[in-house]
Amino acid sequence: MTHSSKEQTGGARAGVALGKEGLPEWLDPVVQAAETIQPLQLSRFLPPENGAGRQSAVLILFGEGEQGPELLLMERAGSLRSHAGQPSFPGGALDPEDGDPKADGPLRAALREAEEETGLDPAGVQLFGVLPRLYIPVSKFVVTPVLGWWREPSPVGVVDPNETARVFTVPVADLTNPANRATTVHPSGHRGPAFLVESTLVWGFTAGVIDRLLHYAGWERSWDREKLVPLDWRS
Repeated sequence: MTHSSKEQTGGARAGVALGKEGLPEWLDPVVQAAETIQPLQLSRFLPPENGAGRQSAVLILFGEGEQGPELLLMERAGSLRSHAGQPSFPGGALDPEDGDPKADGPLRAALREAEEETGLDPAGVQLFGVLPRLYIPVSKFVVTPVLGWWREPSPVGVVDPNETARVFTVPVADLTNPANRATTVHPSGHRGPAFLVESTLVWGFTAGVIDRLLHYAGWERSWDREKLVPLDWRS
């Protein structure tokens, strides 16, 4: 099923479909992981059973760059109220026009937010999977991770400096390199996976999802989990 760029941006209420035809072979392990992964295999933080939380979506966009497979990330502006300065996937809360949060609303929201934050052309993105919904306790977001293939790359960059500090891609080879991996230690005592890539520290929710995707796609390489990076109290 094909869609015009207008349909895919979410401005129209047309459906946004998932499709697996024509994906590069190297994405096969990610496709298979998305079909089999269970919520608790991704995170111990799952949406409240009472339905509380703000529905949101992120776009986990795989492209192919000079160094092979890569992921699109952005760094949130330091002035934001939540998750300030953190590298993250493009994404945000669902708007009413995105549609049903339990249907294709998250797909439309992921594309819309990615376009608003990075200037990405949604017409060049093929959505191929959805991971189980997760929960971010600190901001009370219920997040649907949406998987996409950057079939036709388009220029990206900071659209609104008040929201985004920078937009960048990270080669998967750098994410799997044991030298770039570490464990963050929050003042609360919580530990989580992290990646030291592209002159930044990717941690928190984003790093957790990347870590599990690499693991279940079979791309993970053995790394030193005792290489610790302390986070300060503002994190």
